[in-house]
Amino acid sequence: MFTSYKTRLVTPDEALPGRDHHIFPVPTTHAVLGTPIHGPFPEGTALLFVGMGCFWGGEKKMWRLPGVFTTAVGYQGGITPYPTYEEVCTGRTGHSENVLIAYDPAVLSHYDLLKVFWENHDPTQGYRQGNDVGTQYRSALYFTSEEQREVIEATAAAYDAVLRDRKYGEVTTEIVPAMGEGTVLRPFYYAEEHHQQYLYKVPHGYDCHANTGIALPPM
Repeated sequence: MFTSYKTRLVTPDEALPGRDHHIFPVPTTHAVLGTPIHGPFPEGTALLFVGMGCFWGGEKKMWRLPGVFTTAVGYQGGITPYPTYEEVCTGRTGHSENVLIAYDPAVLSHYDLLKVFWENHDPTQGYRQGNDVGTQYRSALYFTSEEQREVIEATAAAYDAVLRDRKYGEVTTEIVPAMGEGTVLRPFYYAEEHHQQYLYKVPHGYDCHANTGIALPPM
């Protein structure tokens, strides 16, 4: 059912209570790459979390990139601990549908990864992505290093300028540390097993992403 929570972030008083553990099994191995989807990851691996709308298509785009060690889908940036997909869909958890990307920056640079991110969704749409409406579909980048932050901010500014010149709105991407300070924590809660590598398991499944058709400027 469509509610106001679909178009505004839920407050702590409105959020669903959640729980202290997963109530569904989470796989340990990537169905395509055969690598573990839980850390710790190999030394030198960088970790970035991205929201591009529905996480099914976003994950597929990322696992296919050279230099990616593993990917997983989950819920991040909200209030409700250990939510289910059905709970996230109500808009009352505050989470974004995010993709965990563990990659080797010596093979896949931060810029090249972000180029795929920016060019494969529309980062100007706020709480929606194409036909998918809701706060869970917001554009998001949750970084884990200062180096990532610098490249993210530079590419966001460059892409925002190009999009504005082409008469798009401003970039609305949520750009925050994956783990905030003090009580502002952004843990990544793994999604249910059938959502992991969904488009490998269901090759003709739903894979809808809006995109601007505009390239990220070189840096």
